[in-house]
Amino acid sequence: MDLFGREIVVTAGGTREPIDPVRYIGNRSSGKMGFALADAACERGARVTLITTVPPSKSEDYNQVREVETTMEMRETVLSACESADVLLMAAAVADFRMAEPQTQKIKKEGENLQLEFVKNADFLLELPDTFIKIGFAAETEDLLKNARGKLKHKRLDFICANDVSSPDAGFGVDTNRITILYPSGKKEALPLMRKIDVAHQILHRVVELLDDAGN
Repeated sequence: MDLFGREIVVTAGGTREPIDPVRYIGNRSSGKMGFALADAACERGARVTLITTVPPSKSEDYNQVREVETTMEMRETVLSACESADVLLMAAAVADFRMAEPQTQKIKKEGENLQLEFVKNADFLLELPDTFIKIGFAAETEDLLKNARGKLKHKRLDFICANDVSSPDAGFGVDTNRITILYPSGKKEALPLMRKIDVAHQILHRVVELLDDAGN
């Protein structure tokens, strides 16, 4: 129970950005890694706020479950929840872009081609203070460590968990994962393939160390 009394915010799933009332741009995230983190944090005594785009199969163990859809909704809910929290575990796959102007009616199949204009979503993790403990994920298909290091630095994370989602045993929708943890100091820890609940506990071991080091 090394997280007893701690307030942990966990995000799960993939955001959906509407194109019109029936279509959206999204990703393949199933929410399994986020749910594993939320379950593991509960097992260790934390009060967990789960912010998810995918309804969880159970919710009775969590302090709160907040369902969202878009990146802007995720932003508002995360920032609000983190006001009283100790740690953010950002496992959700957040869309980098959204429609500049979502259509209010279903787009019809007219003409030969369709052009859509997208704008970039702001990185709301940068709105949290640097003193707040933030753990991120980098789901990549190439240049895993290079891309993950870039995200670690840009998002000013305490550490990032990088995984190759093109691997059939560590991608979206499966119960196992293989991550490499990268730290701002340059330290790297490559973990073997294991169940996502076990990966979650490995991540939380390191979160506990961060909390202890911070004297919180």
